Amino acid sequence: MTDPQWQAFLRVVQGEQTQPLDQLPVGLIIDSPWLPGHVGMKIIDYFADPAAWFEANRQVAERWPDVWFLPGFWSEYGMCTEPSAFGVKCVWYEDAFPSVEANLHDYSEIGRLKKPNCRSDGLAPFVLRRLQSCRERIEELGHKIRFAVARGPLNVASYLTGHTEFLIGVKTNPDEIHQLLEVVTEYLVDWIGLQVDSFDTTDGIFLLDDLIGFLRDDDFQEFALPYLKRIFECRDVSVRMLHNDAEGLVTAKHLPAMGVNVFNFSFEHTLAEIRELTGPGVALLGNIPPRDVLASGTPDDVQRAVRESLATLEDPRSVIVSCGGGNAPGVPAENIDAMCRAASELASRP
Repeated sequence: MTDPQWQAFLRVVQGEQTQPLDQLPVGLIIDSPWLPGHVGMKIIDYFADPAAWFEANRQVAERWPDVWFLPGFWSEYGMCTEPSAFGVKCVWYEDAFPSVEANLHDYSEIGRLKKPNCRSDGLAPFVLRRLQSCRERIEELGHKIRFAVARGPLNVASYLTGHTEFLIGVKTNPDEIHQLLEVVTEYLVDWIGLQVDSFDTTDGIFLLDDLIGFLRDDDFQEFALPYLKRIFECRDVSVRMLHNDAEGLVTAKHLPAMGVNVFNFSFEHTLAEIRELTGPGVALLGNIPPRDVLASGTPDDVQRAVRESLATLEDPRSVIVSCGGGNAPGVPAENIDAMCRAASELASRP
């Protein structure tokens, strides 16, 4: 994000966007599911070639200078980045998303797990080096590295055990699951801290954890809230953004306790529903269906969805027009243009 974008973003997050707007802010979470295909690049090249990665991000940043791409020049390897530090097998494909194979096949194996070194283990050093090597070119474009980014603790832990096995373990082996989450959280605190320390322009933490959406309230308070809170509080930053596009009503009401001040959530919940649960202190990033409307719909469908989404709120402050999740594969340029037009038209109304 550029300096003007970041300052405007902070005003929205802090609820200070009171002046008339030429356009409601539009923000999109973009990474490997959308970017390589959009610029005509194979996914493996996007991951393997830093020049290709930079070029893909440059193209969209220059194509839509008014859109806040989040986190912006995201250095990642799909779901493999953090689990790889724990020794899982990562499977790569030429033009499909990489997959991860669980390596904890029994809850008793959790006890042998040791905290990895984020400076040397798995793919994290390559994520960091890509940003370091491209930083000068990123800043020449007027952009800066703003976020330390990681998959959340339940997300990472479930890749080590298997998703179903993790959720079963919450009920059958809670002590082992807590032990697993403790090790993963310690690693993520180190990893977030290393990113913050490596780039003096960083002033945000961005966690992505969809598995938290599968927990009922009592389990969320026990197995999610304390670990997420610890990560979000590990560094003093202005923005603490959480992505969870699974079921989000349980998550939403605990955001203030976690210190979260930006929430990207499922399109199945309205802005008004989430606002009622979060209170006024959390900026909402949403809430257009990413696949069925933004990717597969027409520009008219997109504009209609933006209007309907914003109509559920009396006050659009602290709202960033987006989709209910990350930018989906196949989203066409004309639909992003339509989202921007709709945001501009809504802002211009008296």
